[in-house]
Amino acid sequence: MKVEQCEMPERNPPPEEIIDILKRVKKIAIVGLSPKKNRDSNSVARYLMEQGYDIIPVNPGQKQILGQTCYKNLKEIPFAVDMANLFLNPKRVAQVVDQAIEKEIPVIWMQLGVVHNQAAQKARAAGLKVVMNKCVKIEHHAMVARVSY
Repeated sequence: MKVEQCEMPERNPPPEEIIDILKRVKKIAIVGLSPKKNRDSNSVARYLMEQGYDIIPVNPGQKQILGQTCYKNLKEIPFAVDMANLFLNPKRVAQVVDQAIEKEIPVIWMQLGVVHNQAAQKARAAGLKVVMNKCVKIEHHAMVARVSY
C-alpha cells in the first residue's frame, strides 16, 4: 500500500498579517463548497456569512448553495473577489491558483490539510498573499478573541 506524504507549508504569513487579511477581505469565493450541512466547507461558509462576509460558492455540480449563486470555477465569477478559500484535494490546487492569478484575486487561503508549495510560490511571485493549512473559521475566532481582551 502506497502512503502519500502530506506536504507542509514552506511559509505562512505571520499572525498579524493573517488578522489584517481577515479584516480587509469582504467577498470570499469558497472553492469546493459543499451543499451538505455536515461538511466543513459548508460550516465554515455559514460561519463567515454570520460574520458579515459575502460568500461566493464555487462548485461545478451546483447551481446554488446557501442561497447564493454557485459558479463552476473562479473565472466564471463576473465580479471581483477579495479571497479564494480552497477546500480542495491538493492535487487540484495548482489549476485553481492559476485561475486566481488570472482573475487577480489578492488572497489565496488553503484550508487545513491543503498545501501546495509550488502553487503558493507562483501566486506569491504574482503578488498574491497565500495562507496554507489553516482554517479561516479558527483564525477568525482567534482574531475575535484577541480583540475581545
